[in-house]
Amino acid sequence: MTHEEMDIESALRSRAISGDEVAAAARRLARRAEAEGLVDVAYSDVDTPVGNLVVASTRRGLVRVSFGPEPRDRVLEELAEDVSPRMIESPGRLDDVRRQLDDYFEGRRNEFDLTLDWQLSRGFSRRVLEQTYRIPFGEVSTYREMAAAAGSPRGARAAGNALGGNPIPIVVPCHRVLHSGGGIGGYGGGLDRKRFLLRLEGAMKS
Repeated sequence: MTHEEMDIESALRSRAISGDEVAAAARRLARRAEAEGLVDVAYSDVDTPVGNLVVASTRRGLVRVSFGPEPRDRVLEELAEDVSPRMIESPGRLDDVRRQLDDYFEGRRNEFDLTLDWQLSRGFSRRVLEQTYRIPFGEVSTYREMAAAAGSPRGARAAGNALGGNPIPIVVPCHRVLHSGGGIGGYGGGLDRKRFLLRLEGAMKS
């Protein structure tokens, strides 16, 4: 057992140790684990106007953004299964993601400058999401247009499924994709969040 792990165990056993000391010991453990290359996925929570987000990154980049109604524990279980079980909560490693999300929601940022890890999307789904990533702030597209851009003009339904499974929402702006007839379409985070994001960007007035 490392010194950091002993610190945490002692802190949890002693009523005299404050929550701040437990948190400090956990941060030391996270830094030690990362320094020794023992962490494949770092994750943290980010409070936003659309609710709490769970964000996660690998050494390749941002791999996951999730908000309710998806349970936090399920998100972490899926990351452990699909990416790596070597995970740790490390808010410091997600500082840049948090800052850019804060700027976006406060109207100071129109695009994200983040490296993305696309490993949770493959094939046609990945191509749809890569095209969606290119939709500019304040503009919208359609499922049909995204399908065509991804190489399958008749694949609007499949494009919708790909967008519904987007592992990096907001940053990969699937909320900017609507039905061809002008309807708002679906959204994994719920239609209220989709409307909020479109209004935030000036793409929806009411």
